[in-house]
Amino acid sequence: MSQENLLSSIKGLASTGASIAQTRLELLSLDVQIARSKFISLLVMIISALFFLFFGLVMLALLIVIYSWETDRMMALGLLTGAFLSVGLILAFLITQSLRKMPRLFEASITELAKDREAFSK
Repeated sequence: MSQENLLSSIKGLASTGASIAQTRLELLSLDVQIARSKFISLLVMIISALFFLFFGLVMLALLIVIYSWETDRMMALGLLTGAFLSVGLILAFLITQSLRKMPRLFEASITELAKDREAFSK
């Protein structure tokens, strides 16, 4: 009888420990998600700055096209447009691939701790 009580107490203690650990990991995950959202807002500002810098580059490209208006304006415009679009599409593809590969933080750990807590509570 006392062994059953001791075993029950140990299981309860382990279940409580697993519950505490799961709660801590969930809180840590929320903190990291908040930090990620701040990072994304900073990234939006960086992208906006880059947009205006690239807009200046486009204006420079237009200046080149206008300067070569009499000789090869269509070729200059076509090459510059193709180069800008190619770089933009490649960067957009790389960004979407890296965002898709980004896992949810501590997802496996939270799942395992939930399983541990469930096993100890039986």
